[in-house]
Amino acid sequence: MPISLRPMLPTDLEAALRIQAACYPAAMQEPAAVVASRIAAAHGTCLVGLHEGVVCGYLFTYQSRLGLVTDLNAPFAVSDQPDTLYLHDLAIEACALGRGMGRALVDDALRRAHTLGLAHAALVSVQDSERFWHALGWRAASTQCAGLQTYPPGALYMVRTPA
Repeated sequence: MPISLRPMLPTDLEAALRIQAACYPAAMQEPAAVVASRIAAAHGTCLVGLHEGVVCGYLFTYQSRLGLVTDLNAPFAVSDQPDTLYLHDLAIEACALGRGMGRALVDDALRRAHTLGLAHAALVSVQDSERFWHALGWRAASTQCAGLQTYPPGALYMVRTPA
């Protein structure tokens, strides 16, 4: 069965927490209240991926400003004058790896950013994922935002254009 995507709903909180626990070490797992607040704040841009009808992946994004990085464990601060779609967290459970779900979630988010008229997309690469992001057209960029310091060593700010 092929994968499918849909907007993230408040009822996806439990699945998001399950996926987060499977994909990240304890130090990077964000509290349920923070995850729920992000779903509420950015419900129009967050997505889930389904495999065989089960939520197996997610992508948390929100409208921001280039150079800003949300602190780990902090609620999203959605910009009222955005120029950037910030991809905060992409996670795929092992059962859906190799099926193109990650790329599909990112491609959908980039199309949405383009439709919204945003000039940039940005993220923080963690867990040695730089090669994955580079293959999707992202490049390292500098930022002086203190939020980057809340991530584990090796975290890298990356950007690209949505189109």
